[in-house]
Amino acid sequence: MANIEIDLSAARWRKSSYSNGTGGECVEVSDGLPAHVPVRDSKTAQDGGPVLLFPSPAWSAFVADLKR
Repeated sequence: MANIEIDLSAARWRKSSYSNGTGGECVEVSDGLPAHVPVRDSKTAQDGGPVLLFPSPAWSAFVADLKR
């Protein structure tokens, strides 16, 4: 698996509507990249925590499966 370097400094993150209301267990995604969907854990975001990059088609299939 290749390491992909993408500049996410201007990324606009949004929290999952299924995350809890206390802000402690939130998954955040960023839209706007044509080929990838960045996903992170909000608990580690301010510390420069890891970001997972999913290919857009794989993310779309994942979300569609969740909705079913």
